[in-house]
Amino acid sequence: MIRLLVRQAKKNPGLIPLFFFIGLGMGGASLYLLRLAIFHPHVSWNRKNNPEPWNKLSPSYQYKFMAVTTDYKNLKKDGPEF
Repeated sequence: MIRLLVRQAKKNPGLIPLFFFIGLGMGGASLYLLRLAIFHPHVSWNRKNNPEPWNKLSPSYQYKFMAVTTDYKNLKKDGPEF
């Protein structure tokens, strides 16, 4: 597969930026999925010791990648402690 891409890039040098940006996009998407799988509070890899990890988060914990309108520092918890 790689040999075919290299052969095509040698024949048509205009394809090199296309291969670069497609590879960059695939790498960025893979890293973002890995980030979500590791750091998102709704993903639980250890169901035996911590079945509901989202209950242990404070209201000021910012788990979103980018918060446009929400200021997490001023939030208060509305519900009871579990």
